[in-house]
Amino acid sequence: MRNESNSSKRKPVNLITHNENVQKMIDRIDRVVSSNSSILLVGETGVGKEIFAEYVHYNSLRYDKPFVKVSLSALSSDLLESELFGHEKGSFTSAHTEKKGLFEIADTGSIFLDDIDDVPLEIQTKLLRVLESHELMRIGGTKPIPIDVRVITASKVDLKLLIEKGRFRSDLFYRINVVPVQIPPLRERREDIRPLVNYFFGYYAPEEEFELSDDALRAIESYSWPGNVRELRNVIQRLTLLTEGSIDTHDLPIEIKNEDPQEIILKACDRCFVDNKMSFESVVNCLEVNLLRQALSRAECNQTQAAKMLNMSLSTFRDKIKKYNVDCSTNH
Repeated sequence: MRNESNSSKRKPVNLITHNENVQKMIDRIDRVVSSNSSILLVGETGVGKEIFAEYVHYNSLRYDKPFVKVSLSALSSDLLESELFGHEKGSFTSAHTEKKGLFEIADTGSIFLDDIDDVPLEIQTKLLRVLESHELMRIGGTKPIPIDVRVITASKVDLKLLIEKGRFRSDLFYRINVVPVQIPPLRERREDIRPLVNYFFGYYAPEEEFELSDDALRAIESYSWPGNVRELRNVIQRLTLLTEGSIDTHDLPIEIKNEDPQEIILKACDRCFVDNKMSFESVVNCLEVNLLRQALSRAECNQTQAAKMLNMSLSTFRDKIKKYNVDCSTNH
């Protein structure tokens, strides 16, 4: 569990991105940040859902009120109700004193419920009641306690899939899904890798200067990053501790410098096929379009050079960019 309250000052939150889709997502958040609407953040483990939750709270009108973070997956089902809603003295064997729950602590501010997909059904029912009535009942209590809390939730999976399996209440989903925000994995926004690398070097070693070789940077930018931004952050922190000055590929973790490029493509295609329910033909077309666009970008729109990069004849390359209507103007 992470339980954290903010100070009385507005806290700057760095959302580092050069990705057009993420920038649009931030613009969408900015339009609702001053409201009290519930926000659901969805994304793989490590994509930065917590930093987006902080961005919402510290840019809202509640920025100087409590901000409570709760990692629901870290709490056992036996303790979860007491932690969230509190208990009265003597309500169970170990309840020697009364205890405020995290919702009470967050009153007038915001609460961030991370890993909402891990909450047991019986707690989901009680959570829904609190969110709809804006009041809670401590365990063993007899008097409802009114609360005013902005709810931000996060899930690492599509909750609709859990609803289909009977593991998540549909009414709770509609209550927390007022403003859904899908955060893409790092491998789908590779233009963010370099600025994030620079940021983490500056964060962990502000007094030192590090220089990545072209090969090392190429390996970092082409790695699939299954742990997303969290994994990248940990790798850069490790490099600041174990290296000095120049960094080459031999300094990188073995999984980064030895990842098979074909494996990267297969992982990306598998995600498209399974998560997005795309047909096989659509996945292949998507892959071809992305390869054509990347080649054009790296060749600075020189079609001859781009075709060489793909080991493709110029006539075949031109046929394909005509087929998919790909040119430099659609390459961003």
